[in-house]
Amino acid sequence: MGFDISALFNPKARPLLGLDISSSAVKLVELTANGKEGYRVERYTIEVLPKDAVSDGNIANLDGVVDAVKRAWKRLGTSTRNVAMALPGSAVITKKIIVPAGLRDDQLEIQVESEANQYIPFAIDEVNLDFQVIGPAPSLPDELEVLIAASKKERVEDRVAVADAAGLSAVVVDVESLAALAAFELIERQLPEGGKNQTVALIDAGSNVMSLTVLRNGQQVYAREQAFGGGQLTQDIARHYGMTYEEAEGAKRAGSLPEGYETELLAPFMENLALEISRALQFFFTSTQYNQVDHIVLAGGCAVIPGVDEVVATRTQVSTLIANPFANMVLSDRVRAKNLLADASSLMVACGLALRRFDPS
Repeated sequence: MGFDISALFNPKARPLLGLDISSSAVKLVELTANGKEGYRVERYTIEVLPKDAVSDGNIANLDGVVDAVKRAWKRLGTSTRNVAMALPGSAVITKKIIVPAGLRDDQLEIQVESEANQYIPFAIDEVNLDFQVIGPAPSLPDELEVLIAASKKERVEDRVAVADAAGLSAVVVDVESLAALAAFELIERQLPEGGKNQTVALIDAGSNVMSLTVLRNGQQVYAREQAFGGGQLTQDIARHYGMTYEEAEGAKRAGSLPEGYETELLAPFMENLALEISRALQFFFTSTQYNQVDHIVLAGGCAVIPGVDEVVATRTQVSTLIANPFANMVLSDRVRAKNLLADASSLMVACGLALRRFDPS
Protein backbone atom coordinates (compact mmCIF):
# COMPACT_ATOMS: atom_id res chain seq x y z
CA MET A 1 0.00 0.00 0.00
CA GLY A 2 2.89 2.28 0.72
CA PHE A 3 0.87 4.77 2.80
CA ASP A 4 0.68 4.24 6.53
CA ILE A 5 -2.52 5.76 7.89
CA SER A 6 -1.26 5.46 11.48
CA ALA A 7 1.38 8.04 10.58
CA LEU A 8 -1.39 10.64 10.57
CA PHE A 9 -2.12 10.02 14.21
CA ASN A 10 1.20 8.83 15.49
CA PRO A 11 3.30 11.69 16.90
CA LYS A 12 6.41 9.54 16.38
CA ALA A 13 5.99 10.27 12.71
CA ARG A 14 6.09 14.06 13.16
CA PRO A 15 9.39 15.33 11.85
CA LEU A 16 11.17 17.45 14.43
CA LEU A 17 14.55 19.15 14.67
CA GLY A 18 16.53 19.62 17.88
CA LEU A 19 17.38 23.33 18.11
CA ASP A 20 19.87 24.23 20.84
CA ILE A 21 20.64 27.92 21.33
CA SER A 22 23.68 27.91 23.61
CA SER A 23 25.65 30.97 24.66
CA SER A 24 28.09 30.63 21.76
CA ALA A 25 26.29 28.88 18.90
CA VAL A 26 23.06 27.66 17.34
CA LYS A 27 23.01 23.88 16.87
CA LEU A 28 20.50 21.92 14.82
CA VAL A 29 20.22 18.11 14.69
CA GLU A 30 17.78 15.94 12.76
CA LEU A 31 17.42 12.25 13.63
CA THR A 32 15.21 9.60 12.06
CA ALA A 33 14.37 6.07 13.18
CA ASN A 34 16.59 3.28 11.95
CA GLY A 35 15.19 -0.15 12.76
CA LYS A 36 13.48 -0.88 16.06
CA GLU A 37 15.83 0.71 18.57
CA GLY A 38 18.25 2.59 16.40
CA TYR A 39 18.56 6.11 15.07
CA ARG A 40 20.06 7.68 12.00
CA VAL A 41 21.69 11.11 11.93
CA GLU A 42 20.14 12.78 8.89
CA ARG A 43 21.90 16.13 9.19
CA TYR A 44 23.27 18.62 11.67
CA THR A 45 24.83 22.05 11.65
CA ILE A 46 26.49 24.52 14.03
CA GLU A 47 26.32 28.29 13.47
CA VAL A 48 28.45 30.58 15.69
CA LEU A 49 26.54 33.37 17.46
CA PRO A 50 27.70 36.97 17.80
CA LYS A 51 29.37 37.60 21.18
CA ASP A 52 26.88 38.24 23.99
CA ALA A 53 23.87 37.57 21.72
CA VAL A 54 22.85 35.15 24.47
CA SER A 55 23.83 36.19 27.97
CA ASP A 56 23.14 34.10 31.10
CA GLY A 57 20.68 32.08 29.05
CA ASN A 58 18.74 35.22 28.08
CA ILE A 59 18.38 36.23 24.46
CA ALA A 60 19.97 39.67 24.55
CA ASN A 61 20.24 40.28 20.79
CA LEU A 62 17.10 38.88 19.16
CA ASP A 63 18.06 39.82 15.58
CA GLY A 64 21.52 38.29 15.91
CA VAL A 65 20.10 35.02 17.21
CA VAL A 66 17.28 34.90 14.62
CA ASP A 67 19.79 35.48 11.79
CA ALA A 68 22.01 32.66 13.09
CA VAL A 69 19.00 30.30 13.33
CA LYS A 70 17.93 31.21 9.77
CA ARG A 71 21.45 30.58 8.45
CA ALA A 72 21.72 27.28 10.34
CA TRP A 73 18.33 26.08 9.06
CA LYS A 74 19.18 27.03 5.49
CA ARG A 75 22.53 25.23 5.69
CA LEU A 76 20.80 22.18 7.12
CA GLY A 77 18.84 21.82 3.88
CA THR A 78 15.73 20.27 5.42
CA SER A 79 12.06 20.94 4.83
CA THR A 80 11.21 20.29 8.49
CA ARG A 81 10.16 23.42 10.35
CA ASN A 82 9.04 21.91 13.68
CA VAL A 83 11.64 22.32 16.40
CA ALA A 84 12.19 21.20 19.97
CA MET A 85 13.98 23.88 22.01
CA ALA A 86 15.26 24.07 25.57
CA LEU A 87 15.52 26.57 28.39
CA PRO A 88 18.72 26.84 30.44
CA GLY A 89 18.52 25.30 33.90
CA SER A 90 18.79 28.76 35.48
CA ALA A 91 15.43 29.70 33.89
CA VAL A 92 13.60 26.69 35.29
CA ILE A 93 12.68 25.66 38.80
CA THR A 94 12.42 21.90 39.14
CA LYS A 95 11.17 20.06 42.18
CA LYS A 96 10.36 16.43 42.86
CA ILE A 97 7.09 15.90 44.72
CA ILE A 98 5.25 12.84 46.00
CA VAL A 99 1.55 12.35 45.17
CA PRO A 100 -0.86 9.48 45.82
CA ALA A 101 -0.87 6.78 43.12
CA GLY A 102 -4.06 6.19 41.12
CA LEU A 103 -5.06 9.82 40.54
CA ARG A 104 -6.87 10.64 37.30
CA ASP A 105 -5.08 13.12 35.01
CA ASP A 106 -7.29 16.05 36.03
CA GLN A 107 -6.81 15.27 39.74
CA LEU A 108 -3.06 14.99 39.20
CA GLU A 109 -2.98 18.42 37.55
CA ILE A 110 -4.84 20.02 40.47
CA GLN A 111 -2.47 18.36 42.96
CA VAL A 112 0.61 19.46 41.01
CA GLU A 113 -0.64 23.06 40.80
CA SER A 114 -1.34 23.30 44.51
CA GLU A 115 2.09 21.82 45.33
CA ALA A 116 3.78 24.11 42.80
CA ASN A 117 2.28 27.15 44.52
CA GLN A 118 4.40 26.38 47.59
CA TYR A 119 7.69 26.18 45.70
CA ILE A 120 7.46 28.83 43.01
CA PRO A 121 8.30 32.40 43.98
CA PHE A 122 6.10 33.91 41.21
CA ALA A 123 2.37 34.20 40.69
CA ILE A 124 1.17 30.97 39.09
CA ASP A 125 -0.32 32.86 36.10
CA GLU A 126 3.16 34.22 35.27
CA VAL A 127 4.65 30.77 34.82
CA ASN A 128 4.53 27.85 32.42
CA LEU A 129 4.11 24.75 34.49
CA ASP A 130 4.77 21.22 33.36
CA PHE A 131 5.18 17.92 35.13
CA GLN A 132 6.31 14.40 34.42
CA VAL A 133 5.52 11.26 36.39
CA ILE A 134 8.84 9.60 37.20
CA GLY A 135 7.39 6.42 38.69
CA PRO A 136 6.61 4.79 42.04
CA ALA A 137 8.22 6.62 44.97
CA PRO A 138 11.30 4.67 46.14
CA SER A 139 10.16 3.92 49.72
CA LEU A 140 6.39 4.48 49.42
CA PRO A 141 4.62 1.89 47.24
CA ASP A 142 1.26 3.76 47.14
CA GLU A 143 2.83 7.06 46.13
CA LEU A 144 4.18 8.42 42.86
CA GLU A 145 7.21 10.59 42.34
CA VAL A 146 6.48 13.53 40.02
CA LEU A 147 8.93 16.08 38.63
CA ILE A 148 7.50 19.61 38.40
CA ALA A 149 9.18 22.13 36.10
CA ALA A 150 8.17 25.80 36.12
CA SER A 151 9.56 28.77 34.28
CA LYS A 152 8.48 32.36 33.82
CA LYS A 153 6.36 32.70 30.69
CA GLU A 154 8.63 35.38 29.25
CA ARG A 155 11.60 32.98 29.23
CA VAL A 156 9.60 30.47 27.18
CA GLU A 157 8.19 33.22 24.95
CA ASP A 158 11.73 34.48 24.18
CA ARG A 159 12.73 31.11 22.77
CA VAL A 160 9.45 30.66 20.88
CA ALA A 161 9.79 34.18 19.41
CA VAL A 162 13.20 33.27 17.95
CA ALA A 163 11.75 30.19 16.25
CA ASP A 164 8.76 32.17 14.91
CA ALA A 165 10.93 34.97 13.55
CA ALA A 166 13.15 32.40 11.82
CA GLY A 167 10.10 30.79 10.17
CA LEU A 168 10.15 27.73 12.43
CA SER A 169 7.58 26.35 14.83
CA ALA A 170 8.51 25.48 18.44
CA VAL A 171 6.40 22.43 19.31
CA VAL A 172 8.40 21.34 22.36
CA VAL A 173 10.13 23.46 25.00
CA ASP A 174 12.30 21.32 27.25
CA VAL A 175 14.99 22.01 29.85
CA GLU A 176 18.64 21.83 28.71
CA SER A 177 19.67 19.55 31.58
CA LEU A 178 16.84 17.08 30.84
CA ALA A 179 17.64 17.09 27.11
CA ALA A 180 21.30 16.40 27.89
CA LEU A 181 20.26 13.49 30.14
CA ALA A 182 18.19 11.99 27.32
CA ALA A 183 21.32 12.03 25.14
CA PHE A 184 23.38 10.72 28.06
CA GLU A 185 21.29 7.52 28.13
CA LEU A 186 22.76 6.68 24.72
CA ILE A 187 26.28 7.22 26.09
CA GLU A 188 25.65 5.15 29.21
CA ARG A 189 25.05 2.11 26.99
CA GLN A 190 28.66 2.47 25.78
CA LEU A 191 30.08 2.07 29.32
CA PRO A 192 31.14 -1.33 30.71
CA GLU A 193 27.99 -3.29 31.67
CA GLY A 194 25.88 -0.39 30.42
CA GLY A 195 26.95 1.77 33.37
CA LYS A 196 24.97 -0.36 35.83
CA ASN A 197 25.72 0.42 39.51
CA GLN A 198 28.40 2.87 38.44
CA THR A 199 28.77 6.48 39.47
CA VAL A 200 29.20 8.64 36.39
CA ALA A 201 30.17 12.32 36.39
CA LEU A 202 28.84 14.13 33.35
CA ILE A 203 30.78 17.36 32.87
CA ASP A 204 29.34 19.83 30.41
CA ALA A 205 31.87 22.58 29.77
CA GLY A 206 30.38 25.22 27.50
CA SER A 207 31.65 28.69 26.76
CA ASN A 208 30.79 30.31 30.12
CA VAL A 209 29.52 27.65 32.48
CA MET A 210 30.77 24.24 33.52
CA SER A 211 28.13 21.96 34.99
CA LEU A 212 28.67 18.71 36.82
CA THR A 213 25.83 16.18 36.97
CA VAL A 214 26.47 12.93 38.81
CA LEU A 215 24.33 9.98 37.79
CA ARG A 216 23.84 6.50 39.13
CA ASN A 217 21.53 3.97 37.48
CA GLY A 218 19.81 6.70 35.50
CA GLN A 219 19.10 8.85 38.58
CA GLN A 220 20.69 12.23 39.16
CA VAL A 221 22.37 12.21 42.57
CA TYR A 222 24.11 15.60 42.45
CA ALA A 223 24.30 18.71 40.27
CA ARG A 224 26.39 21.85 40.45
CA GLU A 225 27.40 24.69 38.15
CA GLN A 226 30.44 26.90 38.20
CA ALA A 227 31.58 29.82 36.08
CA PHE A 228 34.31 28.49 33.79
CA GLY A 229 34.35 27.67 30.11
CA GLY A 230 35.78 27.89 26.64
CA GLY A 231 35.00 31.59 26.35
CA GLN A 232 38.05 32.10 28.56
CA LEU A 233 40.24 30.45 25.91
CA THR A 234 38.63 32.54 23.15
CA GLN A 235 39.38 35.71 25.14
CA ASP A 236 43.00 34.60 25.64
CA ILE A 237 43.32 34.01 21.87
CA ALA A 238 41.78 37.41 21.04
CA ARG A 239 44.15 39.18 23.44
CA HIS A 240 47.23 37.20 22.41
CA TYR A 241 46.78 37.58 18.65
CA GLY A 242 45.01 40.96 18.55
CA MET A 243 41.78 39.53 17.12
CA THR A 244 38.15 40.34 17.79
CA TYR A 245 36.28 37.83 19.94
CA GLU A 246 34.36 36.55 16.87
CA GLU A 247 37.58 36.10 14.85
CA ALA A 248 39.17 34.25 17.76
CA GLU A 249 36.14 31.96 18.17
CA GLY A 250 36.15 31.21 14.42
CA ALA A 251 39.89 30.48 14.34
CA LYS A 252 39.63 28.30 17.46
CA ARG A 253 36.87 26.21 15.88
CA ALA A 254 38.60 26.01 12.50
CA GLY A 255 41.95 25.08 14.07
CA SER A 256 43.68 27.78 12.05
CA LEU A 257 45.81 29.39 14.75
CA PRO A 258 49.60 29.97 14.60
CA GLU A 259 52.08 27.33 15.65
CA GLY A 260 52.78 28.37 19.24
CA TYR A 261 49.09 28.37 20.15
CA GLU A 262 48.98 24.83 21.51
CA THR A 263 51.82 25.19 23.97
CA GLU A 264 51.27 28.83 24.93
CA LEU A 265 47.47 28.95 25.29
CA LEU A 266 45.77 25.61 24.73
CA ALA A 267 47.82 23.43 27.10
CA PRO A 268 47.46 25.82 30.09
CA PHE A 269 43.71 26.10 29.38
CA MET A 270 43.33 22.30 29.39
CA GLU A 271 45.22 22.10 32.70
CA ASN A 272 42.88 24.74 34.14
CA LEU A 273 39.85 22.82 32.94
CA ALA A 274 41.15 19.60 34.50
CA LEU A 275 41.78 21.47 37.76
CA GLU A 276 38.22 22.90 37.77
CA ILE A 277 36.82 19.40 37.17
CA SER A 278 38.94 18.02 39.98
CA ARG A 279 37.64 20.78 42.30
CA ALA A 280 34.03 20.13 41.27
CA LEU A 281 34.47 16.44 42.14
CA GLN A 282 35.94 17.36 45.54
CA PHE A 283 32.82 19.44 46.26
CA PHE A 284 30.73 16.44 45.30
CA PHE A 285 32.65 14.10 47.61
CA THR A 286 32.55 16.46 50.60
CA SER A 287 28.81 17.20 50.27
CA THR A 288 27.54 13.63 49.67
CA GLN A 289 28.21 10.13 50.98
CA TYR A 290 30.10 9.28 47.77
CA ASN A 291 33.88 9.19 47.72
CA GLN A 292 34.61 8.12 44.16
CA VAL A 293 33.33 8.25 40.60
CA ASP A 294 33.83 5.41 38.11
CA HIS A 295 33.76 7.44 34.90
CA ILE A 296 33.94 11.03 33.75
CA VAL A 297 32.04 11.86 30.56
CA LEU A 298 33.08 15.16 28.97
CA ALA A 299 30.52 17.12 26.97
CA GLY A 300 30.15 20.69 25.75
CA GLY A 301 32.31 22.77 23.46
CA CYS A 302 35.46 22.28 25.57
CA ALA A 303 35.30 18.51 25.09
CA VAL A 304 36.11 18.89 21.38
CA ILE A 305 39.71 19.85 22.19
CA PRO A 306 41.91 16.96 21.03
CA GLY A 307 43.57 15.20 23.97
CA VAL A 308 41.50 16.92 26.67
CA ASP A 309 40.25 13.53 27.93
CA GLU A 310 43.82 12.43 28.66
CA VAL A 311 44.64 15.64 30.54
CA VAL A 312 41.50 15.24 32.69
CA ALA A 313 42.13 11.52 33.29
CA THR A 314 45.70 12.25 34.41
CA ARG A 315 44.64 15.02 36.80
CA THR A 316 41.62 13.19 38.31
CA GLN A 317 42.84 9.57 38.02
CA VAL A 318 39.37 8.63 36.72
CA SER A 319 38.70 6.96 33.36
CA THR A 320 37.49 9.76 31.06
CA LEU A 321 35.64 9.60 27.78
CA ILE A 322 34.32 12.20 25.36
CA ALA A 323 30.53 12.24 25.09
CA ASN A 324 29.33 10.91 21.76
CA PRO A 325 25.60 10.19 21.77
CA PHE A 326 25.82 9.33 18.05
CA ALA A 327 28.36 6.50 18.48
CA ASN A 328 25.89 3.72 17.65
CA MET A 329 23.85 5.63 15.09
CA VAL A 330 23.88 5.22 11.34
CA LEU A 331 24.97 8.35 9.44
CA SER A 332 23.28 9.62 6.29
CA ASP A 333 25.54 10.46 3.38
CA ARG A 334 25.04 14.16 4.22
CA VAL A 335 26.95 13.73 7.49
CA ARG A 336 30.73 13.40 7.52
CA ALA A 337 31.78 10.97 10.23
CA LYS A 338 35.01 12.84 11.00
CA ASN A 339 33.20 16.16 11.49
CA LEU A 340 30.46 14.63 13.60
CA LEU A 341 33.01 12.91 15.82
CA ALA A 342 34.71 16.27 16.45
CA ASP A 343 31.41 18.06 17.15
CA ALA A 344 29.47 15.30 18.96
CA SER A 345 30.28 16.36 22.52
CA SER A 346 28.92 19.86 21.90
CA LEU A 347 25.67 18.46 20.47
CA MET A 348 24.35 16.72 23.60
CA VAL A 349 21.43 19.10 24.17
CA ALA A 350 20.59 19.30 20.45
CA CYS A 351 20.66 15.49 20.23
CA GLY A 352 18.45 15.10 23.32
CA LEU A 353 15.99 17.57 21.79
CA ALA A 354 16.03 15.76 18.43
CA LEU A 355 15.12 12.54 20.29
CA ARG A 356 11.86 14.20 21.38
CA ARG A 357 10.30 13.30 18.03
CA PHE A 358 10.25 9.69 19.23
CA ASP A 359 8.36 10.47 22.46
CA PRO A 360 5.11 8.54 22.62
CA SER A 361 3.21 11.56 23.96
